[in-house]
Amino acid sequence: MSETSKMSVPNRAGLTDEDLKKVFRTMWEIRYFDEKVDQLFAKGLIHGTTHLAVGQESSSAGSGAVLRKTDWITATHRGHGQTIAKGCNINEMMAELFGRTTGTNNGKGGSMHIADLDTGNLGANGIVGGGFPIATGAALTAKMKGQDNVALAYAGDGSTNEGSFHEAVNLAAIWDLPVVYFIENNQYGMSGPFKTMMRVDKLSDRAKAYGIEGVTIDGNDLIEVINTTYDAVEKARRGEGPTLIEAMTYRWKGHSKSDAKKYRTKEEEEDWRKNRDPIKLAKDKFVAAGLFTEEEAEAIRVESKQAIEDAVKFAEESPMPEIESMYEDVYSD
Repeated sequence: MSETSKMSVPNRAGLTDEDLKKVFRTMWEIRYFDEKVDQLFAKGLIHGTTHLAVGQESSSAGSGAVLRKTDWITATHRGHGQTIAKGCNINEMMAELFGRTTGTNNGKGGSMHIADLDTGNLGANGIVGGGFPIATGAALTAKMKGQDNVALAYAGDGSTNEGSFHEAVNLAAIWDLPVVYFIENNQYGMSGPFKTMMRVDKLSDRAKAYGIEGVTIDGNDLIEVINTTYDAVEKARRGEGPTLIEAMTYRWKGHSKSDAKKYRTKEEEEDWRKNRDPIKLAKDKFVAAGLFTEEEAEAIRVESKQAIEDAVKFAEESPMPEIESMYEDVYSD
């Protein structure tokens, strides 16, 4: 194995040291993107509403790292990290949130509706569970056309109570479609703990009802996310059907910008921040393995933060749409 393909941290996806450094950088970009959006929203520079995934960086960065560019994803309303991990340009993403013409959707989608077909992102969705049937349909397309593309549907824990979840999973199961259902269980469905909203101990147990594989993992363990998602994606690519992954994680901030988080304790929040920060866990593992030094890790953090500042500058300097453009992009050509 050459120096450039060295693998200090074993993983089933075969990601090299350079690959994992990029994933680590992605984690920081995801965090700084959402933290910056939080600040911009408070200043009134971003309108509408927005849902932040600070604290959930491993689940999106790790899963996205094993997908090909030609694979598809459907993102959630809390989907900035999922979109970044799939390779979307962060300058265009930020411009989209600013409502500028240089945005991924010409400034008309905003935070909850970013789509980027060039990177296989079929779109974020403001409807809870709305991505399940879309990803399942994309997987059906791949099977009917004989393609080896895989679709991965991101969703939150609360979405598994929606009819769209059960209908999509059942269809994918009986037709052995190449789709992975990736559930980010961040402990709370909007304003209540997920355990009060369903009787199963693990959401992955719901896979049994449809005869497919279900697995629950530590969503804040980057390597575990990479390994599990890789196995599920490659299984789907071989034509062996769907997998349901439940990644246990935690959102540091509220459900949305209007959430005061009165339903959980400060002690709980502090425990997750201090002891289960996915970026710190990944950094400590990588430093211990000799993938990079503390100083190199810090340089990656600083560079990532600057990339987000540059994205804000790009967005602020981008043009606002002309009034005539409000009639464009309404219907397909």
